[in-house]
Amino acid sequence: MFNIGDKVVYPIHGAGVIESIEEKEILGSKNKYYIMKMPIGNMSVMIPLDNIEALGIRTVIDRTIAGLVLEILDQSPTEMNRIWTKRYRENETKIKNGNIFDVAEIVRNLIILDRAKKLSAGEKKILSNAKKILLSELMLVLELESQEAEDLLESTVK
Repeated sequence: MFNIGDKVVYPIHGAGVIESIEEKEILGSKNKYYIMKMPIGNMSVMIPLDNIEALGIRTVIDRTIAGLVLEILDQSPTEMNRIWTKRYRENETKIKNGNIFDVAEIVRNLIILDRAKKLSAGEKKILSNAKKILLSELMLVLELESQEAEDLLESTVK
């Protein structure tokens, strides 16, 4: 499905580049894996080839879609659940679905909420994870360094 050098998104980890395809034996079972290099944290992730669709692996967005993502970041926050535990679960579900627009909305809403009143530890974790996912994809698509992507995000969210 994907080839070495392809830029892909693993919804719960973010975007990266497939560096290799390797066969590994894990817990007595041999499987083939994509080895994906992440632009943030110099981390590599193994993705089982036989589980690509269930994991929601997709190609990165293009520059046009990146522009739409930046527009979302520039908008006013949307209505969120007032109960933070429910909001947390809703945001966690949105992150897992892999939709970049949902992730951008989460980042925008939580940054704005954090500016108004400090987030709970759980929501800070969700924001950190969502930002990492969003930034990794923007870095690959817009060919930005980590700090450039972070600056772009911070300056875009009003």
